[in-house]
Amino acid sequence: MDPKFSDAARAANAQSLTQLATEITVLAGHINAASHRFLTLIAEFDRRQGWVDNATQSCAHWLNWKCGIAMGAAREKVRVARALESLPAISAAMSRGELSYSKARELTRVACAGTEDYLLSIALQGTAHHVETMVRHFRRAKEAEELTREAQQQANRSLRYHYDDDGSLILK
Repeated sequence: MDPKFSDAARAANAQSLTQLATEITVLAGHINAASHRFLTLIAEFDRRQGWVDNATQSCAHWLNWKCGIAMGAAREKVRVARALESLPAISAAMSRGELSYSKARELTRVACAGTEDYLLSIALQGTAHHVETMVRHFRRAKEAEELTREAQQQANRSLRYHYDDDGSLILK
């Protein structure tokens, strides 16, 4: 019998896989916390316009130039960084390493003071894909709500007119 497949070898392999999995998840938490710090610095740098010179157009352009971040990703980093400033619970979860950049990026698309805690609780329990799907559906629902509101406004619109005693046209 090949010793590679013995029960002892399987147990040692399982233990090392468990340790490997633990190390990966712990490191992911450190990366999440470091990403939060990076975004905090970006928000401050952008707010203080540290990127302003005679050539650089925006903080995203500066990140592209100085940090090698593609323009689309750089714009998103600046957007997320600035959004986190007004979302303290999401920001705190990310700083503790509990929330990934992917989830935070999605949450900042729709979260506000009134929805932040609820959306964060879902994000902490779900996968990044789950959060993306939830945000997509949330945005669609908000768009439908806006269309319904616009339709109601259209339906309630009217124009009335008459001529006043002095001959002027009165519009209501």
